Amino acid sequence: MAEPWVLKDHSGESWVFFVRAATGFIVLIVMTLILLMRLIYLQIIQYDLYATMSDNNRIQVEPLPPVRGLIFDRNNELIADNIPVLNLTLTKELVDDIDQTLSKIEALTGLSEGEREAFHERLENSQRRPHEPVPVVLKLSSEQQAKIAVNRHILPGVQIEARLIRHYPKGELLAHAVGSVRRINESDARELNRTAYSGTSHIGKIGVERYYEDVLLGSVGYRRVETTASGWVLDELEVIDPVPGRNLTLHLDSTLQQVASDALGERRGAVVAIEPETGGILALVSNPSYDPNLFVTGIDYETYAGLRDSIDTPLFNRVVQGQYEPGSTIKPMLGLAGLVTGAVSMDFQFQDPGWFKLPNSSRLYRDWNWTQSGAGGHGIVDFQKSIYRSCNVYYYRLATNLGIEKIHEYLSLFGFGRDTSLDIPEAANGLLPSSQWKQEARGIPWYPGDTVNIGIGQGDILVTPLQLATAVTVLANRGRWVSPRMLKGSNELLNDNNADMKDIDQVPDYIWEEVINAMEKVVHRGNQEFGENGTAWYYIGQDIEYRMAGKSGTAQVVGIKQGEVYNEEELAERLRKHAWFVGFAPVENPQIALAVLVENGGGGSEFAAPVVRQVIDYYLESQYRIAGVSP
Repeated sequence: MAEPWVLKDHSGESWVFFVRAATGFIVLIVMTLILLMRLIYLQIIQYDLYATMSDNNRIQVEPLPPVRGLIFDRNNELIADNIPVLNLTLTKELVDDIDQTLSKIEALTGLSEGEREAFHERLENSQRRPHEPVPVVLKLSSEQQAKIAVNRHILPGVQIEARLIRHYPKGELLAHAVGSVRRINESDARELNRTAYSGTSHIGKIGVERYYEDVLLGSVGYRRVETTASGWVLDELEVIDPVPGRNLTLHLDSTLQQVASDALGERRGAVVAIEPETGGILALVSNPSYDPNLFVTGIDYETYAGLRDSIDTPLFNRVVQGQYEPGSTIKPMLGLAGLVTGAVSMDFQFQDPGWFKLPNSSRLYRDWNWTQSGAGGHGIVDFQKSIYRSCNVYYYRLATNLGIEKIHEYLSLFGFGRDTSLDIPEAANGLLPSSQWKQEARGIPWYPGDTVNIGIGQGDILVTPLQLATAVTVLANRGRWVSPRMLKGSNELLNDNNADMKDIDQVPDYIWEEVINAMEKVVHRGNQEFGENGTAWYYIGQDIEYRMAGKSGTAQVVGIKQGEVYNEEELAERLRKHAWFVGFAPVENPQIALAVLVENGGGGSEFAAPVVRQVIDYYLESQYRIAGVSP
């Protein structure tokens, strides 16, 4: 039987269609409203946030490092310069595989393992900003530049940048005098102001470069640039120029420095010369030295290890860090203390047997000319002869009469036992002993024999060549104190903490002249009978055209047993005495004061005095030449 015909329900279908259409429309409206609300939220409510994020992706702020201040010597000769170099840099954010890129660079430039390690150290530096290029190869050669240029298409994120780097035209001649900059390491980065050093990869580490870092550095600048997604610069939007560092002029005379270095020759030692009027350091030579330019771009490990481990310690600044027994060079200061305190008088005389003994003691403290046969001594000795013949027995007696506390008091007036420099950050304090110091440092009392040894600059007393030159400068100035300084001119940059030394005004003029006259005889008293010549006359005083005051000294490196005689030829070279000579000239109007140390040089007059003579000869000649007069 057939199915009945069923007519369509148009009304029902219309309703279903209506419901579906309405639902779709409502959903469409709701979705449109949601999109509209989201658009309003993003474009209006969160506009500042996303505009900033967009700019951060498109606009980069790049630091512009300042040009480091230059350093000149007193004659306006440039001694610390900035020179342009081309470095190969890599921007981490633009490189997919750093190791692969480094391998490509290695194939093109011969990148060493040390350079690779140095790059990774710089890359991990906490100061590095996003998109800041990191040096890979420093100071590209012309051949390396050409290879990189033709292979730029395989080195995305790698570019050649022009930079100024520190350069020291005089190399090792002024390394210890001027100091140097070195790359900022991880330890530096933790302490530095990140903003001030943005874009700067070096910092003054030693010497003048370190002390005046703040004024030499300058102020960083910035530029805002628009970049592509891959980091290429499209446009420069804003530039704030950096402020260059301040130029400095030092008291140093680089030509005199060369003269002093040549005079010292290949011998280990130190030369420091001071201008008595100002305290300005005219020359500061520590030999051997090193080339500071090696440290600017990053020294390789092998070269650094060679310098660090060398038995001659070229990295060690003997002038300001070396601490040595002063030997007889402190006899003028001790003699002055004896005359002022009344421990000795100018007309006191005694017969020198060549040795000295303390009461109730059998030990002999010998003179430098004592022999096992009992010969030695200097005959009748007065104050003048005690200095120009350097009579040890006289100063054994004098030190015993003074006592250690008076010795400490008067030697401290000359700056011993502390750093009195104004702008030399590495300067050591030396050691000026006292009974209190010995008790605190060693837990034992001060003995009379300790005082005897101090009388000839031996024992616990230690000085730096800079301290000794400063003390001689005070002698040349007849008690007027000047602190040693490198900077010429401006005082506001100097260390006020070390500027508190007082003039030695408790010493009468006639005592100053008595001491200086005796020092003058060290150099000029000659052709006398019975061994009465000054200790330096034979070596430097026979043809001198000006009046110099000086004093020789030796400092023992190894002790000598009772009854034995010092035999230099039997000792290894590095166990021989250190040779000292100090002096100033001209006597009546001092222009220069010096201290010279020759390590293991033996007699002070024989080895160190000629160095002093050559330096003073040149300096006075140059000063007279500038003034247009004859010496």
